[in-house]
Amino acid sequence: MTVKRALVSVSNKENLVPFVKELIDLGVEVISTGGTKSLLEENGLKVIGISEVTGFPEIMDGRVKTLHPNIHGGLLAVRNNPNHMEQLEQNKIETIDMVVVNLYPFKETIAKPDVEFQDAIENIDIGGPSMLRSAAKNHEDVTVLVDPQDYQVVLEELKASGEVSLEKKQRLAAKVFRHTAAYDALIAEFLTKKVGEEDPESVTYTFEKKQALRYGENPHQKASFYQKPFVPVASLANAKQLHGKELSFNNIKDADAALQIVREFTEPAAVAVKHMNPCGVGVGASTVEAFARCYEADPTSIFGGIVALNHEVDGETATKLHEIFLEIVIAPSFSQEALDILTAKKNLRLLTIDVKVLSKPEKVLQSVRGGLLVQDEDTLSLDDVEVTIPTKREPSDQEWKDLTLAWKVVKHVKSNAIVLAKDEMTVGVGAGQMNRVGAAKIAIEQALEKAQGSALGSDAFFPMSDTVEAAAKAGVTAIIQPGGSIKDEDSIRMADEYGITMVFTGVRHFKH
Repeated sequence: MTVKRALVSVSNKENLVPFVKELIDLGVEVISTGGTKSLLEENGLKVIGISEVTGFPEIMDGRVKTLHPNIHGGLLAVRNNPNHMEQLEQNKIETIDMVVVNLYPFKETIAKPDVEFQDAIENIDIGGPSMLRSAAKNHEDVTVLVDPQDYQVVLEELKASGEVSLEKKQRLAAKVFRHTAAYDALIAEFLTKKVGEEDPESVTYTFEKKQALRYGENPHQKASFYQKPFVPVASLANAKQLHGKELSFNNIKDADAALQIVREFTEPAAVAVKHMNPCGVGVGASTVEAFARCYEADPTSIFGGIVALNHEVDGETATKLHEIFLEIVIAPSFSQEALDILTAKKNLRLLTIDVKVLSKPEKVLQSVRGGLLVQDEDTLSLDDVEVTIPTKREPSDQEWKDLTLAWKVVKHVKSNAIVLAKDEMTVGVGAGQMNRVGAAKIAIEQALEKAQGSALGSDAFFPMSDTVEAAAKAGVTAIIQPGGSIKDEDSIRMADEYGITMVFTGVRHFKH
């Protein structure tokens, strides 16, 4: 079907003038509105004003201009339906064969830190989505464009055959509904937050494609990476890649896990992650000292892992990093000397993320087959809870440091989780076990002699005293755990029997 009339009304005017000029050169009559009409006329293009079509002025500061039968009748009429075409003729309505519309900048408006509520409301487009939906619904007869990236391919089809193929029109219509759905999702989220609704009857989240991935968790699985419209600064979606090959699906998940752990610390810290669990965490007076402890925590598992640091990587630290095989190094920045050293490895990915920037807690989304789980982010730290010490002995200053480190790390280890920490580093990590004493045994076996004098962190309470006994026999002197088991007294008695100090936090940190 030949395109004879097009309606053009856009907020994003990228490449609009040359596109409309070519339409006019192809004999297309162009209808336009407001600022779009002014721009086209300023560039010498002859267009018809919307009021000339509707016979009605634009009113209410432009809120009402295209909501008219002369517009929507021209869009929705099915061309091969004689009844529709007869009604158009009776009401002196002409068909519109193409719609070129994109919407008021609602996203850009609410992104402003000082946005006024009324300004956000005025940037909710009404007529634009209505025209887009009308045209997309009737896409067999109407070509609808919402993205300037599609202008050229449509022109090529018009020049080649005088019409746009049905396949292309269907693809464009699908893009329109994705676009309007995302637009409405942003508005719904904005207003839902405004009224403080925390548990709405339905939720619609929208994400924007960041990149296609080579594959998913395994080579036979397809995957892509999508990001939120407003990406937190300290996010993998906001990372700047300085060097190395493209990130994979598993790289992104592991790197995100490393990022979340390293953000727990303000002092120089280094975190190594393998398969979503930390294999080593170290802190120190300097970045190189922190990484040395991170490496010493588990020099075997770090091979092929991901390392995140919360301070700039200098030349000395880069030299240490260069000595082992790593997939990714994440840091707020790299000195030039560090870059010179690390970029010698062709495939090593170097990412910069401002890990120190504080951001508001987010909702955590996790898909299950046929559904979605939504929960608050686990942001509780020891500063947020009131700890108790049920044992006879209280922790020493050094034990408090080790307990704090163990508690920060165990929060990010897959349950059931046990972490041993000593002298500003983890010395044993037991992750993802079906029982807690099993997790403790793995951590103790990894620590070996380093378990002597270490502190143990548990993500949940001890259902019985066996974990305390295993820890005591390995040389653990301090334990931090939520408490709350009906058998707490058994664990407390066991701790007192071995002279262990135990801290209850009252907070569980399950990570499934």
